[in-house]
Amino acid sequence: MVNDDPHDRSAPLAGDESARRDVPRLRVVGKDVYADWDAIYLDNVARIYRLMYSKVGNRPDAEDLTAEVFVAALGPLRISASRGEVRSYLLATARSVLAGYWRRRLGIQVTAIDPDAELPAFDQAPDSSQAPERTRRVLGSLPDRYRRILELRFLQAMSLKEAAEEMNVTVGNAKVLQHRALRLAAQAPGEWS
Repeated sequence: MVNDDPHDRSAPLAGDESARRDVPRLRVVGKDVYADWDAIYLDNVARIYRLMYSKVGNRPDAEDLTAEVFVAALGPLRISASRGEVRSYLLATARSVLAGYWRRRLGIQVTAIDPDAELPAFDQAPDSSQAPERTRRVLGSLPDRYRRILELRFLQAMSLKEAAEEMNVTVGNAKVLQHRALRLAAQAPGEWS
């Protein structure tokens, strides 16, 4: 029996190459490859969210940054890439998104490298003997509450909750103090050049 319907592509005739080219192709999805974007999202969203939350410390920003990572990866990321490649790409995208976030928040560019100016300095061993003095100068230039929150968080390695309790403020207030203190410390004249 001959198929005379030109619109029926379900059963191309033997030897009819043009009909075979128009048939949608199915691809085999291996165990190491995601089936579609939904699978990529569902398998990686919690991991990216936890990473972002650990870096920014608050739920709204972590959620926004997680969404930004997936939106940024939507175009360039190949669905046919292996799970490891997808995770690596999402992690690299997360780094870029996080760098942009801190650049916007602190008002300074965090990830810029000028090879001509900075690479010669990498050839020399760092002089760590000046670090404690530089830290004392920067902390000494800050108002008392800002200096205290940075000392508790970074020099005494307290959690945000512990530092808030020590300073007798709310966790939200401690976050604001830390953010403002870091911004002010980053602007300390002559310390970071």
